[in-house]
Amino acid sequence: MKLLETYILRRVGQMFLVALLPVLAIIWTTQVLQRINLVTDSGQSIGSFAKLATMILPSIIPVVLPFALVIAITQTLTTMNNDSELTVIDAAGARRSVLIRPILLLAAVISVFSFFVDNVVEPRAKTVVRQMIAETYADLLSSVIEEKTFRKLDEGLYVQISQRMAGRMLKGLFVADERDPAYELIYYAKEGAVDDTGTTLIMHQGEVHRKTPDGNVSVINFDSYSFDLSDMTESRGQATLRASDRDLWFLFNPDPADKDYTIRPQSYRAELHRRLTDWILPVVFALFSLAIAGDARSHREARLHPMVSALAYAFAMRWAAFYAANQIDTDPEYIAVLYAIPIVSSIVSIVFLGLHKRLVMPSFIRDRISSFWRRMQERLLAATGRIGGGTAQ
Repeated sequence: MKLLETYILRRVGQMFLVALLPVLAIIWTTQVLQRINLVTDSGQSIGSFAKLATMILPSIIPVVLPFALVIAITQTLTTMNNDSELTVIDAAGARRSVLIRPILLLAAVISVFSFFVDNVVEPRAKTVVRQMIAETYADLLSSVIEEKTFRKLDEGLYVQISQRMAGRMLKGLFVADERDPAYELIYYAKEGAVDDTGTTLIMHQGEVHRKTPDGNVSVINFDSYSFDLSDMTESRGQATLRASDRDLWFLFNPDPADKDYTIRPQSYRAELHRRLTDWILPVVFALFSLAIAGDARSHREARLHPMVSALAYAFAMRWAAFYAANQIDTDPEYIAVLYAIPIVSSIVSIVFLGLHKRLVMPSFIRDRISSFWRRMQERLLAATGRIGGGTAQ
């Protein structure tokens, strides 16, 4: 690799890490906080929380990588243009491949890494997370839930116990079940116990209140009542694996006897084609980023920042691919659409690069974004001015 190519690769690589790490940390933190209730409500240790947080990370990395690359390419090339480096490279008679080759090399490495994470690391991590959740809920009522404290077992399902006795016996049971929108159920029982399989709560000497949406309430007294916990216990700690938890080899050749596959085979087809297209996005994003910001431009030229244009294209393309992948569940014709999105985008970008033309947004969209950005800057400056004036007084 030539010295100039090494220089460009180093600058883009450094900017890529600068863009990747903060964004990854922010998204990772939000995802971890959404699952913190699993740890706090089930009495798990800080080690379990750390393990859960680590297992979440592989599912975020492939999503963030392409966007961090877009930011790195457009920001680096814009800075080089502002410093007249792109102009000097053109004036020296260097081929455009000097600029394109190191960036595409970095994009190819990121794509291979994304493929590895998406198809090898992430499925295993998701399997571990599901197993952790299953094991947490397997014996939740009889050993984990604190006495005289309301706990949320599932969305719309809450439980409280007054006292835990020996032999898996529970005293003073209260269960509120709002999972079915057609009615609400509230259970009271003097005592109860979780059976040996961990899938059923047996309640004794109590009553159940059934409330319908129109406000009618019916009360039924019972000597013994069985409450199903199998949805939470996951077959006593055995997690049910979904399509997103499977590795690529299983998606190519699913087990016909697999329970989840027999219920929703179309989700496995959609997941397979999503895996085969998502990993190439860093290269596709790099191509249209080069087509947008890879040429020398005059400082006097009024234009939208290349990063804004590139990110707009990236979000639009990512949304289109996400939509097409979801539609495959019900309409297999969207498989062709899913593959066409990166292929067409790559061809268009290559054509623009070959013709030495800039890939720009349509004028009406560009004008609206520029107007919105200008208004935001004016409001920010006005707010800053008011704060500064108040401080001075």
